[in-house]
Amino acid sequence: MAADDPVFSLSDRPVHLGLGARVVPQPPFTGIEWYEGYAERHGADGDEGRLVSMYTFTEGWDSWEMHPNGEELVVCLDGEMTLHQELDGVTTTVTLGPGDAVVNPPGAWHIADVESRARALFITSGRGTEMRPR
Repeated sequence: MAADDPVFSLSDRPVHLGLGARVVPQPPFTGIEWYEGYAERHGADGDEGRLVSMYTFTEGWDSWEMHPNGEELVVCLDGEMTLHQELDGVTTTVTLGPGDAVVNPPGAWHIADVESRARALFITSGRGTEMRPR
């Protein structure tokens, strides 16, 4: 994205929805360490800040994740994904197709399986996110 170009790809550059109704484009996603920088940049927004990201998957996730401080909206845009949620010892499985959405409650561990390809939009309360191996 050039300095004077307002258009960017959400797949490459997530955005932060912050206090005061701000939308703040983020640096390009570089991997798991990117999340540490995100927490430093926007930690002051507390639980009210939201991370908006979009990913394309060609296989299942290799780790579970959990957001302890707020809900996460997952919207399947293309393809199909099977999302597993584990909360209080109960596992729920849902399959999402294009346009389908589900909410991951606070504290729910979740992971997805993808048979061939899926693209999804995530709106996440990311503060305190934890991960564990599959």
